Amino acid sequence: MKTIVVSGGTDGMGRAVARHYQGRGDTVIVLGRDNDKGAVFRDFIPTDLSLVSDNRKVVEDITAAFPVVDALVLCARHFRSTRRQTDEGFEHTFALEYLSRFLLSHGLADSLKRAQKPVIVNVSGPGVPKPEIHWDDIGLARGYDGVTAQLQAGRANDLLGAAFAARPSGIPYVLVNPGAVATSFSGEYDPVTLAHVQRLKKLGKPVEDGIAPILALIDEPPGVPLSAFVEGRPISPDLDPVAAERLADLTHYLLRRHS
Repeated sequence: MKTIVVSGGTDGMGRAVARHYQGRGDTVIVLGRDNDKGAVFRDFIPTDLSLVSDNRKVVEDITAAFPVVDALVLCARHFRSTRRQTDEGFEHTFALEYLSRFLLSHGLADSLKRAQKPVIVNVSGPGVPKPEIHWDDIGLARGYDGVTAQLQAGRANDLLGAAFAARPSGIPYVLVNPGAVATSFSGEYDPVTLAHVQRLKKLGKPVEDGIAPILALIDEPPGVPLSAFVEGRPISPDLDPVAAERLADLTHYLLRRHS
């Protein structure tokens, strides 16, 4: 039996992964904001993953109740056409889709190390061309748009995987791009972007097909520190170790301001 933590587990692919393992009899800790959607899970923690403080509290709660975690699956995502800043002063997409994944990855590492076959699966976007990090404006205060915010979060997660794997922990870190999946596409969209999303919903594969490679990676984690997959196919992402360390240092600096 496994103990699996799923962020963004109340909707879309995260929900499908969580329901699969709960149905199998595993312990599944689901993190999300929607109490109604979370009610179907035995171990649901209501939380706002865009807040650093909530992520830190979640880590404390999980490590106290579940000393061993077999898998961490990072799925939380919410598109915003209009820039929003969290109450802690971070741009929302960066906070939800990167800072949360950083905090959960590192915060639950000790619990993961105790598992026989641990793995972190970061459902982001390896293999997709992305711009570099906006080092001089990481909060995108100048010229924000939702797609740029998503691409920067995707690049940040690529670098998170590279930096995590550079410090050997015995925990395989896996970056996963599921391809086009007809999921919920949680977000607040302008009309043009919404029309594009609606087309993707019609063309995307069923959620059950989209999560199949993720389930395989959880059940049999790769035997290397860092790997990346696009629709189940292994790829070799072009990750700059210097940029990965630079982002890790910047992240620690930002988080110290909220300690």
